[in-house]
Amino acid sequence: MQVSSSSSAGQVSSSSGGGGSEIAKLQKQLQTLTEELKGLATSDMEPKAKQQKAKLLQAQIQMVQAQITAIQRARQQEQQDAQARKMEAAAQTAREQRPPSADGLGSQVDTYA
Repeated sequence: MQVSSSSSAGQVSSSSGGGGSEIAKLQKQLQTLTEELKGLATSDMEPKAKQQKAKLLQAQIQMVQAQITAIQRARQQEQQDAQARKMEAAAQTAREQRPPSADGLGSQVDTYA
């Protein structure tokens, strides 16, 4: 008896806009695969086919979990990058707003004194 996959692995999206819906879709797929794996115990399939199907489902579950983790990490990295850009922009603004030193004090050193 041949066992085939009924679901396919999706692409990992690292965009922050689509990450939430992509995760929701993957979580639904994860739930479906888990239920299918649970239902396999009461299935009337041949033991060898049942074992193959269980291995396939477990592998698919691990793939989906890895995709969810990858999306979450990408989203977290994007947030850290955005925070770093904000901090750099604030530092640049602070440097630009700093008044020049009054009458050049501290900007010239007399080395012949």
